[in-house]
Amino acid sequence: MDKKCISAESLSDTGFSYTLSLINGKYKMTILYTLMEFGVVRFNEMKKYIGEISYKTLSTTLKELEADHLIHREEYPQIPPKVEYSLTERGKSLIPLLDGMCEWGDKNRI
Repeated sequence: MDKKCISAESLSDTGFSYTLSLINGKYKMTILYTLMEFGVVRFNEMKKYIGEISYKTLSTTLKELEADHLIHREEYPQIPPKVEYSLTERGKSLIPLLDGMCEWGDKNRI
């Protein structure tokens, strides 16, 4: 295997950098994990489950994940409004990564 020369490379050109750009953020991985574990989740259920996240931060983060096609937002035309979130197929493709993080945490918890 040839050794790479760091001076000829750029982190921004890597798959790692692209993946990180989608999941980087204080609560993005937490939201993805929540949807992986529970499937379809309503906004207030997610807020209660996560706990320390503000309504504004949760709303903004969900919009970002939706814009990146990682989650799906389903709005039902009723009163009071009902909105549910779930992983898209693209979001589901992150499950092995999330599972790996869970396994690592279980094995290395101090």
